[in-house]
Amino acid sequence: MREITFKAFGITNEIDLNKIAIHCGIPKKFTWEEPLILKGDILKTILKKDVDESQMVLIFSFGSIVFINHTDAIEMKDLFSYIHSFEPDFEIVHADRYTDDYSLHIQETENIELTDEYVVVPEYEEFYPELISTVLAKSVALEKTEEQLGKIHDKLETMIDRLEKGRLRIGNKELARTTAKIVRHEYNTLAYIMILDKPDITWSSSSASEFYDKMGDFFELNDRYKILKSKTEILYNIMDGFSTISHSIRGLFVEWIVVILIVIEILLTIFEIAGWLPK
Repeated sequence: MREITFKAFGITNEIDLNKIAIHCGIPKKFTWEEPLILKGDILKTILKKDVDESQMVLIFSFGSIVFINHTDAIEMKDLFSYIHSFEPDFEIVHADRYTDDYSLHIQETENIELTDEYVVVPEYEEFYPELISTVLAKSVALEKTEEQLGKIHDKLETMIDRLEKGRLRIGNKELARTTAKIVRHEYNTLAYIMILDKPDITWSSSSASEFYDKMGDFFELNDRYKILKSKTEILYNIMDGFSTISHSIRGLFVEWIVVILIVIEILLTIFEIAGWLPK
Protein backbone atom coordinates (compact mmCIF):
# COMPACT_ATOMS: atom_id res chain seq x y z
CA MET A 1 0.00 0.00 0.00
CA ARG A 2 1.37 3.40 -0.98
CA GLU A 3 0.78 6.28 1.46
CA ILE A 4 1.05 10.06 1.18
CA THR A 5 0.83 12.10 4.39
CA PHE A 6 -0.58 15.60 4.87
CA LYS A 7 -0.27 18.02 7.77
CA ALA A 8 -2.23 21.28 7.58
CA PHE A 9 -1.80 24.43 9.69
CA GLY A 10 -3.96 27.55 9.94
CA ILE A 11 -1.41 30.13 11.00
CA THR A 12 -2.82 33.56 10.05
CA ASN A 13 -5.58 35.35 8.15
CA GLU A 14 -3.66 36.21 5.00
CA ILE A 15 -0.40 35.37 3.23
CA ASP A 16 0.89 37.36 0.27
CA LEU A 17 1.86 34.58 -2.12
CA ASN A 18 3.32 36.95 -4.69
CA LYS A 19 5.97 38.30 -2.31
CA ILE A 20 7.10 34.76 -1.55
CA ALA A 21 6.99 33.78 -5.23
CA ILE A 22 9.20 36.72 -6.19
CA HIS A 23 11.71 35.81 -3.49
CA CYS A 24 11.72 32.19 -4.71
CA GLY A 25 12.22 33.28 -8.32
CA ILE A 26 8.84 31.97 -9.46
CA PRO A 27 7.74 34.12 -12.45
CA LYS A 28 4.01 33.87 -11.88
CA LYS A 29 1.23 36.12 -10.61
CA PHE A 30 -0.80 34.20 -8.03
CA THR A 31 -4.49 34.74 -7.46
CA TRP A 32 -6.59 33.85 -4.44
CA GLU A 33 -7.82 30.66 -6.10
CA GLU A 34 -4.49 28.83 -6.35
CA PRO A 35 -1.85 27.84 -3.79
CA LEU A 36 1.86 28.47 -4.03
CA ILE A 37 3.56 25.07 -4.29
CA LEU A 38 7.12 24.78 -2.99
CA LYS A 39 9.09 21.68 -3.95
CA GLY A 40 12.38 20.47 -5.41
CA ASP A 41 15.28 22.93 -5.51
CA ILE A 42 13.17 25.83 -4.20
CA LEU A 43 12.16 23.90 -1.09
CA LYS A 44 15.71 22.63 -0.71
CA THR A 45 17.02 26.20 -0.71
CA ILE A 46 14.47 27.34 1.88
CA LEU A 47 15.04 24.41 4.25
CA LYS A 48 18.80 24.32 3.54
CA LYS A 49 18.74 20.53 3.21
CA ASP A 50 17.96 17.86 0.65
CA VAL A 51 14.30 17.02 0.17
CA ASP A 52 12.59 14.03 -1.36
CA GLU A 53 10.83 14.40 -4.70
CA SER A 54 7.53 13.51 -3.03
CA GLN A 55 7.83 16.31 -0.47
CA MET A 56 5.92 19.53 -1.09
CA VAL A 57 4.58 22.52 0.79
CA LEU A 58 1.39 24.24 -0.35
CA ILE A 59 0.83 27.79 0.89
CA PHE A 60 -2.67 29.28 0.62
CA SER A 61 -3.48 32.97 0.48
CA PHE A 62 -6.06 32.63 3.30
CA GLY A 63 -3.35 31.78 5.82
CA SER A 64 -3.06 27.99 5.69
CA ILE A 65 -0.01 25.83 4.99
CA VAL A 66 -0.06 22.12 4.09
CA PHE A 67 3.03 19.89 4.30
CA ILE A 68 3.04 16.79 2.11
CA ASN A 69 5.24 13.88 3.23
CA HIS A 70 6.96 16.01 5.87
CA THR A 71 7.39 14.47 9.32
CA ASP A 72 10.31 16.51 10.68
CA ALA A 73 9.05 19.18 13.09
CA ILE A 74 12.27 21.16 12.65
CA GLU A 75 11.67 21.42 8.89
CA MET A 76 8.16 22.72 9.55
CA LYS A 77 9.46 25.28 12.04
CA ASP A 78 12.07 26.43 9.53
CA LEU A 79 9.34 26.91 6.92
CA PHE A 80 7.24 28.87 9.44
CA SER A 81 10.24 31.12 10.11
CA TYR A 82 10.60 31.67 6.37
CA ILE A 83 6.92 32.63 6.04
CA HIS A 84 7.22 34.82 9.14
CA SER A 85 9.82 36.93 7.37
CA PHE A 86 7.06 37.95 4.92
CA GLU A 87 4.07 37.87 7.32
CA PRO A 88 5.31 38.93 10.79
CA ASP A 89 1.79 39.19 12.26
CA PHE A 90 1.49 35.56 13.31
CA GLU A 91 3.35 33.99 16.24
CA ILE A 92 5.50 30.99 15.32
CA VAL A 93 5.10 29.45 18.79
CA HIS A 94 1.34 29.24 18.19
CA ALA A 95 1.57 28.03 14.59
CA ASP A 96 0.33 24.55 15.55
CA ARG A 97 -2.79 25.79 17.32
CA TYR A 98 -5.05 24.96 14.38
CA THR A 99 -3.84 21.82 12.67
CA ASP A 100 -5.01 18.58 11.09
CA ASP A 101 -3.30 15.36 9.95
CA TYR A 102 -4.47 13.26 7.06
CA SER A 103 -3.17 10.67 4.61
CA LEU A 104 -3.88 9.26 1.17
CA HIS A 105 -3.74 5.48 0.76
CA ILE A 106 -3.48 3.88 -2.68
CA GLN A 107 -4.62 0.27 -2.69
CA GLU A 108 -7.00 -2.04 -4.51
CA THR A 109 -10.55 -1.02 -3.70
CA GLU A 110 -13.75 -0.68 -5.67
CA ASN A 111 -14.77 2.71 -4.33
CA ILE A 112 -13.14 5.69 -2.68
CA GLU A 113 -13.25 5.26 1.09
CA LEU A 114 -13.20 8.33 3.33
CA THR A 115 -12.43 8.29 7.06
CA ASP A 116 -11.46 10.89 9.66
CA GLU A 117 -7.77 10.02 9.30
CA TYR A 118 -7.29 8.93 5.69
CA VAL A 119 -8.83 8.39 2.26
CA VAL A 120 -8.35 5.22 0.24
CA VAL A 121 -8.32 5.37 -3.57
CA PRO A 122 -7.81 2.54 -6.10
CA GLU A 123 -5.15 4.35 -8.13
CA TYR A 124 -3.13 7.54 -7.91
CA GLU A 125 -4.19 10.69 -9.77
CA GLU A 126 -2.06 13.83 -10.11
CA PHE A 127 -4.80 16.03 -8.69
CA TYR A 128 -5.16 14.17 -5.38
CA PRO A 129 -2.42 16.00 -3.39
CA GLU A 130 -3.63 19.49 -4.31
CA LEU A 131 -7.32 18.74 -3.77
CA ILE A 132 -6.76 17.06 -0.41
CA SER A 133 -4.48 19.92 0.63
CA THR A 134 -7.10 22.48 -0.40
CA VAL A 135 -9.83 20.82 1.67
CA LEU A 136 -7.54 20.48 4.71
CA ALA A 137 -6.37 24.09 4.33
CA LYS A 138 -9.94 25.37 4.28
CA SER A 139 -10.90 23.14 7.20
CA VAL A 140 -8.16 24.44 9.55
CA ALA A 141 -8.85 28.01 8.41
CA LEU A 142 -12.50 27.50 9.33
CA GLU A 143 -11.47 26.07 12.69
CA LYS A 144 -9.47 29.21 13.40
CA THR A 145 -12.34 31.45 12.34
CA GLU A 146 -14.87 29.45 14.38
CA GLU A 147 -12.82 30.11 17.51
CA GLN A 148 -12.57 33.82 16.67
CA LEU A 149 -16.34 33.88 16.30
CA GLY A 150 -16.63 32.33 19.76
CA LYS A 151 -14.61 35.21 21.21
CA ILE A 152 -16.99 37.71 19.61
CA HIS A 153 -19.93 35.80 21.09
CA ASP A 154 -18.30 36.01 24.54
CA LYS A 155 -17.94 39.78 24.13
CA LEU A 156 -21.59 40.15 23.15
CA GLU A 157 -22.68 37.94 26.06
CA THR A 158 -20.97 40.35 28.44
CA MET A 159 -22.82 43.25 26.81
CA ILE A 160 -26.12 41.35 27.10
CA ASP A 161 -25.48 40.76 30.82
CA ARG A 162 -24.99 44.50 31.26
CA LEU A 163 -28.23 45.13 29.40
CA GLU A 164 -30.15 42.72 31.64
CA LYS A 165 -28.86 44.58 34.70
CA GLY A 166 -29.88 47.91 33.20
CA ARG A 167 -26.32 49.15 32.92
CA LEU A 168 -25.89 49.30 29.17
CA ARG A 169 -23.53 52.15 28.46
CA ILE A 170 -21.69 51.48 25.25
CA GLY A 171 -19.67 54.17 23.56
CA ASN A 172 -19.53 54.62 19.82
CA LYS A 173 -15.92 53.44 19.78
CA GLU A 174 -16.79 50.15 21.52
CA LEU A 175 -19.69 49.57 19.14
CA ALA A 176 -17.44 50.35 16.18
CA ARG A 177 -14.69 48.00 17.41
CA THR A 178 -17.11 45.11 17.95
CA THR A 179 -18.76 45.69 14.57
CA ALA A 180 -15.32 45.78 12.93
CA LYS A 181 -14.50 42.38 14.46
CA ILE A 182 -17.70 40.95 12.97
CA VAL A 183 -16.94 42.45 9.56
CA ARG A 184 -13.37 41.12 9.70
CA HIS A 185 -14.68 37.68 10.66
CA GLU A 186 -17.13 37.73 7.75
CA TYR A 187 -14.40 38.84 5.34
CA ASN A 188 -11.95 36.18 6.51
CA THR A 189 -14.51 33.41 6.41
CA LEU A 190 -17.12 34.11 3.80
CA ALA A 191 -14.96 36.00 1.32
CA TYR A 192 -11.30 35.18 1.75
CA ILE A 193 -11.37 31.45 2.50
CA MET A 194 -13.66 31.05 -0.53
CA ILE A 195 -15.46 27.99 0.81
CA LEU A 196 -17.78 27.87 -2.18
CA ASP A 197 -15.00 28.23 -4.77
CA LYS A 198 -13.50 25.11 -6.32
CA PRO A 199 -9.95 24.56 -7.65
CA ASP A 200 -9.46 25.05 -11.39
CA ILE A 201 -8.76 21.37 -12.04
CA THR A 202 -12.29 20.47 -10.95
CA TRP A 203 -13.72 22.40 -13.90
CA SER A 204 -11.77 20.39 -16.46
CA SER A 205 -11.90 16.95 -14.84
CA SER A 206 -15.12 15.30 -13.71
CA SER A 207 -13.12 12.83 -11.60
CA ALA A 208 -11.37 15.67 -9.81
CA SER A 209 -14.68 17.50 -9.29
CA GLU A 210 -16.33 14.39 -7.87
CA PHE A 211 -13.41 13.69 -5.54
CA TYR A 212 -13.26 17.30 -4.31
CA ASP A 213 -17.01 17.32 -3.63
CA LYS A 214 -16.73 14.08 -1.63
CA MET A 215 -13.86 15.48 0.42
CA GLY A 216 -15.67 18.77 0.99
CA ASP A 217 -18.85 16.99 2.09
CA PHE A 218 -16.93 14.71 4.44
CA PHE A 219 -15.22 17.67 6.11
CA GLU A 220 -18.59 19.51 6.11
CA LEU A 221 -17.12 22.64 4.55
CA ASN A 222 -20.43 23.90 3.15
CA ASP A 223 -22.36 23.11 6.34
CA ARG A 224 -19.79 24.87 8.50
CA TYR A 225 -19.87 27.80 6.09
CA LYS A 226 -23.67 28.05 6.36
CA ILE A 227 -23.53 27.90 10.16
CA LEU A 228 -20.90 30.65 10.29
CA LYS A 229 -22.87 32.77 7.85
CA SER A 230 -26.04 32.34 9.94
CA LYS A 231 -24.21 33.19 13.17
CA THR A 232 -22.68 36.24 11.52
CA GLU A 233 -26.12 37.51 10.51
CA ILE A 234 -27.32 37.00 14.08
CA LEU A 235 -24.33 39.00 15.35
CA TYR A 236 -25.22 41.86 13.03
CA ASN A 237 -28.82 41.82 14.31
CA ILE A 238 -27.62 41.88 17.91
CA MET A 239 -25.28 44.77 17.18
CA ASP A 240 -28.15 46.67 15.52
CA GLY A 241 -30.16 46.15 18.67
CA PHE A 242 -27.33 47.37 20.89
CA SER A 243 -26.84 50.39 18.67
CA THR A 244 -30.54 51.26 18.78
CA ILE A 245 -30.72 50.89 22.57
CA SER A 246 -27.52 52.84 23.09
CA HIS A 247 -28.73 55.70 20.86
CA SER A 248 -32.11 55.69 22.60
CA ILE A 249 -30.41 55.99 26.00
CA ARG A 250 -28.30 58.88 24.74
CA GLY A 251 -31.38 60.52 23.22
CA LEU A 252 -33.29 60.14 26.47
CA PHE A 253 -30.36 61.59 28.41
CA VAL A 254 -30.25 64.62 26.09
CA GLU A 255 -34.02 65.09 26.46
CA TRP A 256 -33.72 65.09 30.25
CA ILE A 257 -30.89 67.61 30.07
CA VAL A 258 -33.09 69.88 27.93
CA VAL A 259 -36.00 69.49 30.39
CA ILE A 260 -33.75 70.26 33.36
CA LEU A 261 -32.37 73.37 31.62
CA ILE A 262 -35.92 74.57 30.86
CA VAL A 263 -36.96 74.02 34.49
CA ILE A 264 -33.89 75.91 35.72
CA GLU A 265 -34.66 78.80 33.35
CA ILE A 266 -38.28 78.93 34.58
CA LEU A 267 -37.16 78.91 38.22
CA LEU A 268 -34.68 81.72 37.59
CA THR A 269 -37.42 83.76 35.93
CA ILE A 270 -39.75 83.19 38.90
CA PHE A 271 -37.01 84.15 41.36
CA GLU A 272 -36.38 87.36 39.42
CA ILE A 273 -40.10 88.25 39.41
CA ALA A 274 -40.30 87.50 43.16
CA GLY A 275 -37.30 89.74 43.73
CA TRP A 276 -35.18 86.97 45.12
CA LEU A 277 -32.66 87.48 42.38
CA PRO A 278 -31.38 90.80 41.00
CA LYS A 279 -32.70 91.63 37.54
